[in-house]
Amino acid sequence: MSTVRGRALSAVLLDVGGDAHRPEWEGQVPERLHRFMSSLPPYLRTGLHAADMTLDAFSVLTTGRRAHGLPPDTRARLLRRLTRIPGFETLMDNVKIPLLLAAGASRHGSRPVRPFVRADPPLDICPSSDWPDECRVDAVVIGSGAGGAVAALSLASSGRSVVVLEEGRHFSTRELASRPPLDRFADAYRDGGATLAWGLPPVLLPLGRALGGTTLVNSGTCFRTPPHVLDRWQRTHGVELADPVSFARHLDHVEKLLGVGVPDPSVLGRNGGLALLGAGRLGWSAAPLRRNAIGCGGCCECVAGCPSGAKQAVHLSVLPAACAAGARIVTRARATRIVTEHQAGARRAVAVEAMRPDGTSFTVSTGLVVAAAGALHTPALLRRSGLAEHPRLGRNLAIHPAVSVAGRFTEAVTGPGAGPNILQSVGVDEWHDEGILIEATAAPPGMTSFVLPHLGRELKRELDDAGKLGLLGAMVSDRSSGRVRGTHRPVASYTLHAEDGRRLLRSITHMGRILFAAGAREVLTGIPAHPSVTSPADLDDVVRRTGHRRLHLSAFHPTGTAALGADDRHCPVRPDGRLRGTEGVLVADACLLPSSPGVNPQITIMALAHAVTEQAVRRDGG
Repeated sequence: MSTVRGRALSAVLLDVGGDAHRPEWEGQVPERLHRFMSSLPPYLRTGLHAADMTLDAFSVLTTGRRAHGLPPDTRARLLRRLTRIPGFETLMDNVKIPLLLAAGASRHGSRPVRPFVRADPPLDICPSSDWPDECRVDAVVIGSGAGGAVAALSLASSGRSVVVLEEGRHFSTRELASRPPLDRFADAYRDGGATLAWGLPPVLLPLGRALGGTTLVNSGTCFRTPPHVLDRWQRTHGVELADPVSFARHLDHVEKLLGVGVPDPSVLGRNGGLALLGAGRLGWSAAPLRRNAIGCGGCCECVAGCPSGAKQAVHLSVLPAACAAGARIVTRARATRIVTEHQAGARRAVAVEAMRPDGTSFTVSTGLVVAAAGALHTPALLRRSGLAEHPRLGRNLAIHPAVSVAGRFTEAVTGPGAGPNILQSVGVDEWHDEGILIEATAAPPGMTSFVLPHLGRELKRELDDAGKLGLLGAMVSDRSSGRVRGTHRPVASYTLHAEDGRRLLRSITHMGRILFAAGAREVLTGIPAHPSVTSPADLDDVVRRTGHRRLHLSAFHPTGTAALGADDRHCPVRPDGRLRGTEGVLVADACLLPSSPGVNPQITIMALAHAVTEQAVRRDGG
């Protein structure tokens, strides 16, 4: 039997077999799927391998031949038999996501990238394999994402010696420009982008693992923290740092670091234009989104790392300045433990132990540790370090649960012939006061195809027509109803609150109306039981009959698992960012947010990190 897994899945679910006159892209799908599966966590990889082998065995049992060798009509009959099995189509809705990512990447290819005029700025990077077993610095920053990068810059600028530990590796713009989006996606995300928050329904929660953290692979959308959110943090949680007037200085600082601005209208894209058109016809508030990508050429590949260098992820904007101030970065270094000692009646951080990929370890002695590993991994790090006494550590998880809806248009919206597009181009904030934010989304070629309904020939027809889909996504400002458990490998669980579920369903209605108003002839709802509608009235009826636990959810903004606040019973972190119960440990990442910010949180995280590290520098006399 061939070692390439995915042939049966491709043949049965997508009607891609070994036909003599098949298009070239069809022959690439199984191998691309096999490579992508290798980046997934073991339990998912095992499940997909089992599904592939089961379909092949069923084919041999019923037809006498393996699935990929069947003639097209026999494949279609085999699929019809399988769909009569109760629960088969529901199960395949999840299995077909990696298949469609592989097929979409093969079918639609990559857009040409407009070269950017400047080289990446210099960084002082040392792979962990070359780092000494022991050293001493003034401060160790664990994590190089939004919060960690700002903390490193603030501390290094104060004259302190700083080492940044990053578990992932460095991706240069040159490398990103030379590789297909799906291959970059598999490498730059933890577990190939397949991190899950477990619950009913489960939520896909992709996390970056690379120098720059998730800023390498996010959309580049830059919202300032809404004043009403800051006011709530100050009044309800006792976070004086969140005073809207004084916090504005930190927001201004971060926006200057990133070069935030409104994109050039010429690269806004047809997808964004349709969102503006539909919202305008309905009289709903909408506008282009501010981004950290001035000079963007609209290649629409932010989610897999910007291949032109236009998006100012922190490895291109903040970390170079930190290195210029003296910070050093150690890549492929997994922080395993913060070492503490009892000194003068208090527990104090004295070192960080880290592991190289070959399993050997090294120690960095220090008097200050900045935990910035993210909302899932900072709690796990603190547990491994014996610093998890606070009962709320790992609780209070908010994620901005999201749903997507696509409209089918008569002309190309994305892909060849459609011109430039921005990954997130337009925001519709008509219902922002209700906690609903809608954003026009156009992902790299083939990477939105997982929203497509059906199986077999019908699914392949949907894939062929995917360039004519306009896509909108909606996220809600959710209740903090999730939790992160685990020590060595964090496990997130999340219970979608019923009211948040109702708002997600309302957002499907809103998005469908925008797309119909813009001229869509059909709307793909993302609801498995009712995948498409042809009128707003039909959409209303489908949404009315759908429970929120039947939705397919994704999320991209985990926050709150080590919230800062004045109440020592409910907040693991003091209002100034210091971990309760231990001296010398500062938290400076998405963990800090006391509640959902209601907007893409990168600017908020960076501004908070700047505020807490600035206070730490002042407090310690820097």
